[in-house]
Amino acid sequence: MTYATVMVSLALDQSNEASLAVAGDVAEQFDACVIGVAAAEFSPPLYYTSGDAAQNFIDQGYASIQKRITELEAQFRDALQKRAKEIDWRSARDMPSSYVVKQSRAADIVITSGSSSAVADPFTRANPNDLVMQTGRPLLLVPSTVQWLDLRSVVIAWKDCREARRAIVDALPMLRKAKDITVAAIVEEEDSRSMVSAGVKDVVGWLSRHGIFASELVVEANGSATTQLDRVAADAGAGIVIAGAYGHSRFREWVLGGMTRHLITDSTRCSLLSR
Repeated sequence: MTYATVMVSLALDQSNEASLAVAGDVAEQFDACVIGVAAAEFSPPLYYTSGDAAQNFIDQGYASIQKRITELEAQFRDALQKRAKEIDWRSARDMPSSYVVKQSRAADIVITSGSSSAVADPFTRANPNDLVMQTGRPLLLVPSTVQWLDLRSVVIAWKDCREARRAIVDALPMLRKAKDITVAAIVEEEDSRSMVSAGVKDVVGWLSRHGIFASELVVEANGSATTQLDRVAADAGAGIVIAGAYGHSRFREWVLGGMTRHLITDSTRCSLLSR
């Protein structure tokens, strides 16, 4: 298993430099092709007008979108043409999230920028919450402060559930490139330490049979799980956290778990999420 095709989703309303830099690193590490994608839709105004004035306003809006997409294509080609095995560009006048979800069928992994806590504009950028729930592909989230794909240390945030199992399988190509790997689990109230430790040992053993050495770390719950995970990642000097993405219907709580929301909106390091 490898990442033969990487997809990088670009936003119209924010910098994409970090995502493009990491996409280039992934392309070089895996001799991969890279597909750049961007989409936007005209955002209707909050006031009403009609006739020629309305049509002119709409035409100007679409022209602005096309201009920005053209700029993004040029930026993508400039950043990736010398780093990727092959590049391709796809764009459309469409809602960004739905467009990227559809295009993700062509990729092994999707790269996008992490979201801020502020509400993202659904007309100009793909929402990572939608992507992680709908693409069926591992999603590599890149904070704006990241400059490269740091695989010197990787933390696997282990929880004995389907999503975490999926994430660790999806991350195998990256784990084979990593130098230090820690499988970390938090003993929550409903768990026993022995049960959690046994699960971590099984994961470490499974990785070893794939030729990947990892260390075990089991910590007792102490405050929020997100704070503990950040502490574990910081102590390990991790450049990336691998985790399952937990969530259900978008009508419950938004309904990603607290850990998943944290990795999408607040993490200062890359996160690879699968569901």
